[in-house]
Amino acid sequence: MPNLFVSLLSLLCLQKNSVLCIGEEQPKNCFTELQVLKGHFDIVRFLVQIDDFRCASAGDDGLVLVWNVETGERLQELRGHSQQITAITTFTCNNGLTSHTSLITASSDRSLSLWDPDTGNRVQTISDLQSSVKCLLVLERLCVWVSGGEELCVWNKDFQLQCHRQNHSDTGITALIELPKNCIAAAMDKEIVIYRLTYSTDSSLSVAEIRCLSDHQDRIRALINVNDGLFASGSHAGELILWDAIDWNILAYEHILWEESQACTQAEIRLAAPKPSEMSIQHLTTNGTHILAAVGSGLYVYSILTKTVVAYRKVAHDSNVLHTMLLSDSELMSCSEDGSVRMWEIQDLPLPAEPASPGLFGMWTFGRSNKQTGPPSKKVMDVPNIRTLELTGDLIGHSGAVQMFVSFRENGLVTCSTDHLLILWKNGERQSHLRSLALFQKLEENGGL
Repeated sequence: MPNLFVSLLSLLCLQKNSVLCIGEEQPKNCFTELQVLKGHFDIVRFLVQIDDFRCASAGDDGLVLVWNVETGERLQELRGHSQQITAITTFTCNNGLTSHTSLITASSDRSLSLWDPDTGNRVQTISDLQSSVKCLLVLERLCVWVSGGEELCVWNKDFQLQCHRQNHSDTGITALIELPKNCIAAAMDKEIVIYRLTYSTDSSLSVAEIRCLSDHQDRIRALINVNDGLFASGSHAGELILWDAIDWNILAYEHILWEESQACTQAEIRLAAPKPSEMSIQHLTTNGTHILAAVGSGLYVYSILTKTVVAYRKVAHDSNVLHTMLLSDSELMSCSEDGSVRMWEIQDLPLPAEPASPGLFGMWTFGRSNKQTGPPSKKVMDVPNIRTLELTGDLIGHSGAVQMFVSFRENGLVTCSTDHLLILWKNGERQSHLRSLALFQKLEENGGL
């Protein structure tokens, strides 16, 4: 299997006109074995981790498949939706002694379903919704879950509607996160709407809109919790805003722009301006100390403590980066429309392959942003202690855009793609060691050779 991986990597590296290709020698890349998981017959868009050894995949074929990441075995096939899956999440219920994790799915067929991944049974279903649901959020502390689309709906664990609220945006709710004090933040086009859930004396639940944050100038593409006191949002125009999760004020504002010649005329600048996708923030992730932003085909790492850019690579992939993950304060991963999954390490010195000044960055500023003028800009090379990202691993196996991935740490990495496949990436050395142990154990049981 390692030889197959190396041969496939070499072949695809030659075929792809890649901005970066580190070849066969990847000493820091432990994922030297791969296993292709088949079962879907259309684009696979979602992966969710169920426990330490299981994940579920879903996509445009309406199927939800449950996998064992140790063996690659397909455990369950959840059938019931007639159109593509638009959202999926886990819902864990604790009764004090035991806990059980279920799956909630939403589909373009305007239905919601609750599944038992142990048996494959559909436990609950809600059909004939007014519109399809775009996102789901579980509030385990309140033992309720929320669906977002053209309206915001709050449901209990028995799939009974508790309360709902119609939205004022044509695009509907595209992302939801939980905030302190029974609040929810919902991304709707260029705005973030804050809702509060309230229990009445008769134990009935109500939801009310209490604040609308209209500081983004373009559509919000990413919304994440940073910690108990902070959340962040990113827009199609490259705006990254850090918010206070209690009073919802702006704590920091960053606008990512590419460098343009000051000698150009205004007409020339307009013609040379980057396409919106080149500075669009497609994905945000955080480990509590840093925020990693996927901006166009580039990656940018921000320190939450210092409110500065600490590392960047303007061109990290051949196409837009779709999903990212911070493995540590110095290691990260990304996947792209170009079909690759890449591993990176933050380095102190710039690499020859990366220009010293790829663009202009607005420095982090405190207080509310000025929409007309924006915060002051400063070249990256003028920012003290700026570092860059070194490519340490290139996982090439998919023939289509890699939508996302889930890490099971020592048990491997799972990726999904538009090629209808999942790939289970394994640590080759660890797998070889486990096979040797299993062989010795079998020999010992059989009385040796």
